[in-house]
Amino acid sequence: MPDIAPLTPRPDVVDFLRARRSRPAKTLRAPAPDRAALEPLLTAALRVPDHGKLEPWRLIVLEGAALNRLADVTRRLGAAQARDADKLPKNAAMFADAPLMVAVVACPVASDKIPEVEQTLSAGCVCLNLVTAALAAGWGANWLSGWMAYDRDWLNDGLSLAPTEWVAGFVVLGTETSVPPDRPRPDVAARTSWISA
Repeated sequence: MPDIAPLTPRPDVVDFLRARRSRPAKTLRAPAPDRAALEPLLTAALRVPDHGKLEPWRLIVLEGAALNRLADVTRRLGAAQARDADKLPKNAAMFADAPLMVAVVACPVASDKIPEVEQTLSAGCVCLNLVTAALAAGWGANWLSGWMAYDRDWLNDGLSLAPTEWVAGFVVLGTETSVPPDRPRPDVAARTSWISA
C-alpha cells in the first residue's frame, strides 16, 4: 500500500474562515466579477459534499436586463398575491440593485438511497462555498432568499424552473463600497456539546 502524504496544515485558511463576514447586498456595486473571474468561483462552489454523486443543484448567472426583469416580476407577482406592500420595494431592489447574482437552484433527484434533505443540504453548501470563494477572491458577497425563492409562480415566470426545483439561494456578488461592522458571533461553548462515552 502506498504511503499517504498527510494533509498540509493551512492556518491562513482557518484564520480566513474564522474572520469570514458576508457583505450586505445593498452595499455591493459594480464592477462585479466578469466571466473569467466568475468561473473559478463557480468551480469552487460546486466542490461540495454530494452523497451519491447526484449533483442535485445547478447555477443560473443573472446580470443586466435579467435582473431588471426579475425585479419587475417580483413587483407584479407580489402585488397580485397581496404581499406586504411595505416590503415589496425591498424585494424588487434585491434584483434591480444587484451588480451580479447567481441563483443556486436546488433540483432534487429521485433516489431510493439519498433522502431529499441531504440533497437540500448539499445545495446549501453550494451557496456557502460560492460566498466564501468570492470573499477569498476579494469580492463582496451575500446569500439571500425571500419568498421569491419558493413561490411557484415566481419560479415559473422568473426562471422557468421545473416543478420540483426551487432556489436555495440568490448569491449577490460585487465590489464592496463600505466595510460592515462585525456582528455578535455565537458562543462556541454555549452551542457545543462534547460526548465521550
